[in-house]
Amino acid sequence: MPGTELITSAQNPKIKRLLALQKDSSLRRETGLFVVEGQRELGHCLGAGFTVDTVFMCPELCGPRAWADLASGETAPEAPLPPIEVHSNAPVTANSAQNDDKGAGKWTPNGRAKVFEVSREVYERIAYRGSTEGIIAEVFTRNLPLEDLRLPDNPLIAVLESVEKPGNLGAVLRSADAAGADALLICDPLTDIYNPNVIRASIGAVFTVPTVACSSDEAIAWLKAKGIQILTAQLQDSSLYYDRDLTLPTALVMGTESTGLSDRWREAADAHIRIPMLGSLDSLNVSVSAAILLFEAVRQRQGGTA
Repeated sequence: MPGTELITSAQNPKIKRLLALQKDSSLRRETGLFVVEGQRELGHCLGAGFTVDTVFMCPELCGPRAWADLASGETAPEAPLPPIEVHSNAPVTANSAQNDDKGAGKWTPNGRAKVFEVSREVYERIAYRGSTEGIIAEVFTRNLPLEDLRLPDNPLIAVLESVEKPGNLGAVLRSADAAGADALLICDPLTDIYNPNVIRASIGAVFTVPTVACSSDEAIAWLKAKGIQILTAQLQDSSLYYDRDLTLPTALVMGTESTGLSDRWREAADAHIRIPMLGSLDSLNVSVSAAILLFEAVRQRQGGTA
């Protein structure tokens, strides 16, 4: 990439900050930045309206054709990146058609982002997954409040209480995206939704599924005000999940495998549902439970019987 600044040392302050952002949730909160790796994930991120601050590219890994495709916007059809131009002073700018007020992602608040070329050795130091495409970006965080959620007339919502494992959260997001869920509420979260492992495990679904972090009390009050039935997944005092009518506006609420749901959710529920456990164990991974319940809702809503 002619004219861009080349970084060859992992001791460079920009690289040190990138590595710190990957590891430190408090720094992500303080700076309002998080890290996205990979062309597909970055495409989903921009498609959701996020704004890029800094891009790190390794031409040796992404290849000259990949960079040319990125610059022309000819990327994966499911998550195209905006066309960009590389200038001699190293910024990236969004094509004017991509930088309007229609909600498309931008390459910074003023339409410009910093781009740096990094050596293969440096990129291997900053990459946090095995298979990589040679692109990592620092992106501005965006917190979606409950009141700004836009829902259809008959919403399907997934709710997680006190989820703590980034991999589980990412997997639930993938299922929510696949099932066409309208939102995911993360209540009293114990993990950061911008944790790199959440983004990696979700393969970018953290950007495609409207996701809100809030307290359980806020979520319960909001769901009840919207007339959305609350169904809690629990073993005690419950009916089989496929016997409930999930064609109604529905929130499917799941807790952690270790402690389950708190009493506040059990008491707020319109009904308790369970997945039959026919073996020796009494629980499933929360991401598996979420997939089963979400796709039962899909089955019913596509013409299956309640």
